[in-house]
Amino acid sequence: MSANNGTLKRRLTAIVVADVVGYSQQMAEDEEGTFTRVRALMHDEVPGYIRRHDGRVVKNTGDGVVAEFPSAVEAVRCSVAIQAYLASPERSSPGLLLRMGINFGDIIVDGDGDVFGDGVNVAARLEQIAAPGGICLSAKVHEEVRAGLQLPFEFCGDFQLKNIPRPVAVYSLIHRPEGPAPRIGAETSGSNTPSILVRPFVSTGGVEAYFSEGFTEDVITELTRFTQLSVASYHTSLRLKDVELPKLVSDIGLDFELSGRIRRMGKRIRLSCELVDATSGGDVWAEHYDSDDKDIFEVQDELVRKIVGTVIGRLKAAGAEKARRKPPANLAAYECVLRGNALPLGDLASEAEARQWYQRAIDLDPTYGRAYAKLAHYKQLEWFRDMGPSDALLDEAHAVAKKAVALSANDPVCLNILGWVLLHLRDFDVAAQLYARALYLNPNDPEQVSYLGTLYTFGGEPDRAMQWFERAQVLDPLYEPSWYWPFRGIAHFIAGRPEPALVALTRSSTMPTWVTAYMAASSSALGRDSDAKLYAARVLAATPSFSCSRFVAKEPYRLEEDRATLLKGLLAAGLPN
Repeated sequence: MSANNGTLKRRLTAIVVADVVGYSQQMAEDEEGTFTRVRALMHDEVPGYIRRHDGRVVKNTGDGVVAEFPSAVEAVRCSVAIQAYLASPERSSPGLLLRMGINFGDIIVDGDGDVFGDGVNVAARLEQIAAPGGICLSAKVHEEVRAGLQLPFEFCGDFQLKNIPRPVAVYSLIHRPEGPAPRIGAETSGSNTPSILVRPFVSTGGVEAYFSEGFTEDVITELTRFTQLSVASYHTSLRLKDVELPKLVSDIGLDFELSGRIRRMGKRIRLSCELVDATSGGDVWAEHYDSDDKDIFEVQDELVRKIVGTVIGRLKAAGAEKARRKPPANLAAYECVLRGNALPLGDLASEAEARQWYQRAIDLDPTYGRAYAKLAHYKQLEWFRDMGPSDALLDEAHAVAKKAVALSANDPVCLNILGWVLLHLRDFDVAAQLYARALYLNPNDPEQVSYLGTLYTFGGEPDRAMQWFERAQVLDPLYEPSWYWPFRGIAHFIAGRPEPALVALTRSSTMPTWVTAYMAASSSALGRDSDAKLYAARVLAATPSFSCSRFVAKEPYRLEEDRATLLKGLLAAGLPN
């Protein structure tokens, strides 16, 4: 740097780095044409957008540009406008795509106006992982703009960027970043993480080899998104396809093997698959899936989603059994949590016992995040049922849930429970981030998918919520935990559809007071006064101290009009205010 310290300045600013995708290859194919198009884009078109958004071009690198903005909001608006322009038919630079990275931080500015420092380096690394036509931004940028810009930001996880010492939380716009996010914590999970090898699926009955090979690779790709699993890569799968199980157990410590066959039956495709415990050689489960051969790639995607959603649920159960045979370091604490989980929700005596098991797990292993999370959930439930004015239990649940996430930041159970508690504290934005991260960690787990339905139900978007609830059952048609149908019923009720609401609510496998209360409100909205009175009587029999105003105040609705809708229905059913 030629400037001395007297000419250096520091300031807080938003940095945008943009680069043309595939520039070298395009130059090799059409040097003059590419040079002309890129020069026009980078010297005329992009700088015009930057100036209109109060930005400054720091430097032009030929096929790229670095710009700074005093406002993170304007930096994002400018980037979105540029990408929208390049995607439009009116663009004057056909065939050119940009990757863009945005960071907000403290930078050094020298006497020539050039910029330096980690704030710039992070923006450059974000640009490198952005998808063609996409934008990656740091959590610092997202924090600055999320309240002012209603854009579809997507949390993509913590990335270890090149030459950046700490992981960076990355958000994307338009397209997700390229390449998988690093699985933070996978290296330290040790032998407690179940390992799985997916054998190449066998083609029979007229199925082309490319379909079974591509299908196998897709299954592996999907499974590697789940940080609870250690998954052999597709290339490893091919290399080990003829190695027998005993040798795999001894050589690589394999826990599970997934194999399958794909065959065509007229216009239908049948997929049969089997999960085997590698140590014992016994079957964990075996299933088959049938689908119409309407669109072979659509069928492939559908089958991948179904299998991954089902496999993960079954692996969790198999993993629990395996823990008893091959104890992890915290086996006793783990077993306490399993015993608590086995007790039914809704039965007060069982819940009290479950809380004791979770506390016992914490006593045995004070670093066991999931035990704290489950205890927090039960404290929140106890607060929710109490019709008194105190929120002390909710505050306790919040403190315990925060500790759970601090201990196990990549455990979706911990993330979801803290998110659920925060919904009741009306911190919707942070709750949404936690739910999004949990889904990112387990994108094809029907449980994580359905939790997004819960988030949008109480967030005032019931129709969007229904899409997530339905997607969960696409992943696993047998997925219906005790709360699944009642929450679908709430979404219908808030959307002004009391008839399907009542149908869904009556499908509840248990009938806690809150479900019966919604049934009373739905019945009154339908004009079925006698049914409404009957359900109201059941509410009061189970909870004599029931108060409409207190119950409604505890429901985590973001919109006051949704809360007013519920209160109106409950009062109309004859429940006391």
